[in-house]
Amino acid sequence: MSREERRAWITQRLHPISDYDPSLANPMKSDFDLNPGLKVDNPHALRPAAVLVGLVEHEDGLTVLLTRRSDTLRSHTGQIAFPGGRCDPGETPWQTALREAQEEVALDPAFVTVAGLLHGYQTVTGFHVMPVVGFIDPKATFVPSPEEVADVFETPFDFLMDPANHQRQHREAPGGERRHFYAMPWNDRFIWGATAGMLRSLYEALYGEDGHSPHLPSGGGGAS
Repeated sequence: MSREERRAWITQRLHPISDYDPSLANPMKSDFDLNPGLKVDNPHALRPAAVLVGLVEHEDGLTVLLTRRSDTLRSHTGQIAFPGGRCDPGETPWQTALREAQEEVALDPAFVTVAGLLHGYQTVTGFHVMPVVGFIDPKATFVPSPEEVADVFETPFDFLMDPANHQRQHREAPGGERRHFYAMPWNDRFIWGATAGMLRSLYEALYGEDGHSPHLPSGGGGAS
């Protein structure tokens, strides 16, 4: 499958940006999907945010751009995340995702082709995150901003889209209840929580919840 065919196959399975609903009323995935007993206190108070699910188009296949958050941040210290953050007033999610990626890892927006959107993702910390999927030219370079990002790296698309690597794990919350979450450990990187949940959402958009989708592409990708 050529790069153009692969792009078209992925794009056709995403929500087009022209269908974006700024009211945040679109169907959502969430941290609560594996924890039906937990409820968000006030879903109307969710803060809008966006992340860039960047697919780097190497000749030998796709990789997914990820970061490790700085150890000096006050929240989610050291966790694996997509580039992203809160939406500024008047911004679209794709504008936020591209701005944040430029601020966090110096990704030039000129190297990104926005493909579409996944379902919005509700986090237990009170954000409505819109995952923006974009194709990244392999000529792009990444330089982590030390205030926000400890490291930037790429993970093979094929690994992340293999359901055999979608672990369901749990941790004990301070109150004693169990919180279940997706995890996709890769080498020494522990990809989990909302990031893994959004990757699972990408998998379901492309391949269906049961993993059966016609005309699957081959040659997804290795690591760079």
